[in-house]
Amino acid sequence: MKKYLNLFDFSQKVDYKIEVLSGLTVALALVPEAIAFALIAGLSPLTGLYAAFVMGLVTSILGGRPGMISGATGAVAVVIVSLAIDYGVEYVFAAVVLAGILQLIAGFLRLGKLMRLVPHPVIFGFVNGLAIIIFLSQLDQFKTTDGAWLSGTTLFIFLGLVLFTMLIIWGLPRLSKAVPASLVAILSVFGIVMLFGIDTKTIGDIASIQGGFPPFHIPEIPFNIETLKIIFPYSAIVAGVGLIESLLTLNIIDEITETRGRGNKEAVAQGTANILSGLFSGMGGCAMIGQSLINTSNGARARLSGIVASIMLLVFIMFGAGLIERVPMAALTGLMIMVALGTFEWASLRTFTRMPKSDVLVMVLVTLVTIFLHNLALAVLVGVIISALVFAWDNAKRIRARKFVDDEGIKHYEIYGPLFFGSISLFNEKFDVLNDPNEVIIDFKESRVVDMSAIEALNKITERYHKVGKKVHLRHLSKDCRGLLANADSIIDVNVMEDPTYKVLTDT
Repeated sequence: MKKYLNLFDFSQKVDYKIEVLSGLTVALALVPEAIAFALIAGLSPLTGLYAAFVMGLVTSILGGRPGMISGATGAVAVVIVSLAIDYGVEYVFAAVVLAGILQLIAGFLRLGKLMRLVPHPVIFGFVNGLAIIIFLSQLDQFKTTDGAWLSGTTLFIFLGLVLFTMLIIWGLPRLSKAVPASLVAILSVFGIVMLFGIDTKTIGDIASIQGGFPPFHIPEIPFNIETLKIIFPYSAIVAGVGLIESLLTLNIIDEITETRGRGNKEAVAQGTANILSGLFSGMGGCAMIGQSLINTSNGARARLSGIVASIMLLVFIMFGAGLIERVPMAALTGLMIMVALGTFEWASLRTFTRMPKSDVLVMVLVTLVTIFLHNLALAVLVGVIISALVFAWDNAKRIRARKFVDDEGIKHYEIYGPLFFGSISLFNEKFDVLNDPNEVIIDFKESRVVDMSAIEALNKITERYHKVGKKVHLRHLSKDCRGLLANADSIIDVNVMEDPTYKVLTDT
């Protein structure tokens, strides 16, 4: 009978066995990733491993998304590599601490809600691009330490072990879900290699993971304005990239688990983790979608799995390096390929002929930017900007005017659609100032005045009527529209003529 305990999150049940075994699996998968990202950044492998431990532990305890895994990531590594090369590792630690402070500020200001502005096609593109990156990154495992592709027997052995790993991960859940399939796959391949003495690439062939507890020290840098000028641009980018990737990962895990995380709480946790990472000799990081998907696919839903993964990673570093370095890379490669296949939104391919062309364009563009630039923040930003422009363009074309003259000879313009910077040109074309009667009503019952450009457009059109001696009445303006007009009164001359008959500038 399963035993449950509420740990750190009293609304979430914790299955000890699933959480612990999944945490162990994630810890094994974190090792080569952390080493690889540290080497990309030009840092020692332990710098990446320490970051994975600190980031994972802090965010698992304090984060807003139980079951999500954080650690050293490629997105952060790509940002800090030039800082590490030009100024050294101490400046990297300082930049990571400052990035954490910026993320804390973002969390306290509740900026996590800005993720609501990210459209679904952007998320599709981000996820698909990340899945392709995860897959392509595994191709490096099919090379020797000298960079040459494996060949002959060595290649067939490695490929066979990869496929065997993938087969277990795919097939075992169909028979039983008592134990995480990914852990069974890793242990099975490890056992086969040890039992038959198969010569294949292992974690130890990449780098040694032997080390002690992460040493605490304050970055040894000059504390002056010149140092701040050097590290602040890197810190700002790391903070932005980390929050975007973490909050997008949170949304993805939300959809998979059909639960809801807390974005602002996650931002605070990421900031705290990065501050401690920089103070404990780590390169910093953020949420990791690959490891998070491994964790959730194993059935983990609570904080315990992330805590176990972090603690086991530290155990590997301090006490189990000799054993872990013998784990075949083929097992971890097969695991990450299955993660890539599971991450890719295959359903998005079927929507190409059903989605609006603009959404397809955004999705493809975000995917390509993610793949070729490896800049997730830029990819998301590009997608959001294009989506916003498409939305503005579509709404700009929707403004219409129904025109008629009533029994009293007053001409009515009933406006439909939002009046904002994109629609003012079409709005102005609706009016026939010279041929209109002496009194005109512009009715906004089905419209909204959105921005300063719209206010200026109202000013211009009333001014045109005023010059030819005709009266204009604005009718059915909403409360917020009237507020905009009142706020703009000291900036521009808003030519609004009141008419008690039509209750101008009031709702009727």
